[in-house]
Amino acid sequence: MNLDEFLALAKARRSTRRFKPDAVPDEALQKILEAGRWAMSGANGQPWEFVVVRDAGIRKQVLDSWREPMNEAWFVEETRVPEIRHHHLREPLSEPSFSDAPVLIAIVGDRRTYQATVLGASFLINEGAADAIYIKNMANAAQNMHLAAAAAGLASEWISVNRLWGQTLKKVLNVPEILEIQTLAAVGYPAYTPNPSYRRPLEDIVHYDKYDRDKYRSGEDVVRYLASLRENTAAPYRQGAPEQS
Repeated sequence: MNLDEFLALAKARRSTRRFKPDAVPDEALQKILEAGRWAMSGANGQPWEFVVVRDAGIRKQVLDSWREPMNEAWFVEETRVPEIRHHHLREPLSEPSFSDAPVLIAIVGDRRTYQATVLGASFLINEGAADAIYIKNMANAAQNMHLAAAAAGLASEWISVNRLWGQTLKKVLNVPEILEIQTLAAVGYPAYTPNPSYRRPLEDIVHYDKYDRDKYRSGEDVVRYLASLRENTAAPYRQGAPEQS
C-alpha cells in the first residue's frame, strides 16, 4: 500500500449506524482483530484484549444493558443549549444505533500494563492525566480495527462505553472486575450509503514553525462550529439515518 492508497482508506472509513444482517466472514474478522493487536502502545504495554460477540442472545443482552445508562446520559445532554446537543441524545432513546450489527467487539483494557511505561510519564509528561498513555494505547487499537474494517469493505461504528454501562457490560460478557471495557466496535456490512464526510480544511489546522494566531478560533467561533456540525448531521441516530463522523 502506498501513501495515496492509505489516505484513500482513511477517507473511506465511516461510522455506520445501520447494518445488514449478513454475517462477517471469519477471515476478515480475524484480520480486523490482528490489526488491533499490532497497534502501537507506550513501552509496548499492549493493554488490550478483545471479546468478539456474534451470538444473537448475547448481543441482545448487550443491547438491553445499554438502555438505562444511556438514558442517564440523555439527562446530562439536556444541560447543553439545544443547538449543540448531540442528536443521539436529544430525547430518550429506544434502540441503540448498533442494534442490528452482526458483530460487536468489546475492546477490553488492563490498566496494570501501564506499569510498562516509564514512571515519570505519570508525573512529568504533559499528555493529560496520569493514565493518558493507557487511554491512548486503547484508542490506537480501536483506530486500527476500524481502518481494517474499512479495508475489508465492511462498515463499523465506534461506541463509547461510559462508567455505568461498563459495569453492567462486564457482567454480561464475564469480564473480570479489574479490567475495563473501553469501547465497543460494531462491525458488519452497511445498510445504506453514508453521506460524504466533512473535515476541516488542512490549511485551517496546520501551522508552520509557529502557531498562526490568525487561525485561532474564539469560544464563539467554536460554538458556531459545533452548531454547524449538528446541522450537517441532523437525522437522529436511532432512526438509522446517514451521519458524518
